Amino acid sequence: MSKKVTMQQIADHVGVSKFAVSKALAGKSGVSAETREKIISSATQLGYFAGKRIKSSASRAATDSAGRTQRETIIVLIPNIREQNRHSFYWGRIIDGITTGLEQHRLGMMIVTEHITDNFIQLINPDGVLGIVCVGHISNQLLLEIRNLSIPFVMVDHEDPLIPSDALFMNNYECMRRVTNYLLGNGHRKLQFVGNTRYSRSFYDRWLGYRSLLEEQEVPSEQEPGLVALEGENRSEHTEALTEIVRDMKAREALPTAFVCANDSLALCVVTALMKHGIRVPEDVSVTGFDNIDDAALSTPTLSTVNVNKEALGQRAVETLLWRINHPDSPKERILLSGDFVFRQSTGLANG
Repeated sequence: MSKKVTMQQIADHVGVSKFAVSKALAGKSGVSAETREKIISSATQLGYFAGKRIKSSASRAATDSAGRTQRETIIVLIPNIREQNRHSFYWGRIIDGITTGLEQHRLGMMIVTEHITDNFIQLINPDGVLGIVCVGHISNQLLLEIRNLSIPFVMVDHEDPLIPSDALFMNNYECMRRVTNYLLGNGHRKLQFVGNTRYSRSFYDRWLGYRSLLEEQEVPSEQEPGLVALEGENRSEHTEALTEIVRDMKAREALPTAFVCANDSLALCVVTALMKHGIRVPEDVSVTGFDNIDDAALSTPTLSTVNVNKEALGQRAVETLLWRINHPDSPKERILLSGDFVFRQSTGLANG
């Protein structure tokens, strides 16, 4: 059996103090983001995390005098950043699915929405927590602290390459290939992707699916840089930015015949920006979304999109967590759920 990797070995490998390694691996403040990433990366390469086992449910769950399990609470962690909240058309439905799944197993739920940067342990009682479902983007620092609490956890629509865990996504890559293939089949050869590819792993996978099909079909693409580096915190800011990009593209006669958007919210912003410049959808330009939020079916025109079964994603996350609790040493899994393309009014044959 190999020897346990020590913090001193990690410190020597990175060239920092053992104190800095301790801070970084505990998810505490006091080291720079760059140093933290180097330490975590080295710890992963040296096998530090592989030696830290998550306790099984049998060893974690205490019982009271009546023999009942005291650990019956699952924490749902969804930091309220980037429109990740209970009221979101997308994230809210995932939470609904998690709620249903937990109710089926008669487990309690505590939702934590605070954007915690330190001392997560002070916000919860680890002895009363059976597991954690992490929804959406979770900071590397917070994931480290959760990992060090030895509480089983799974992630939904997010993963961290340096902290191994079970993760659940839609099959973003294949779904976006299907959308792109549909547009090509309708004669579109001038396409543009819309969505910051660095925003999330889901956005990046959708971008890869889009790009891969264009390359496979030998369709040339001159991607507008501003569309894949789009900044903004809400629809208003996105619409403002997109209106300027569309104005510039129109002036250069560089408009595509179709915009392929990373999600429905961006697609609706694109439709608004196009209409502001007198560009009709879909007569002049087609627009597709992703997620099938409620607004997609209520917009004018209604939005062609990929239906993401958000409730199923939440329910499957619960099942995955319960499996992990009972099988702590099993290989980590990346689970992909399929989605269907929903044809609506925002897409049509290529114009010209």
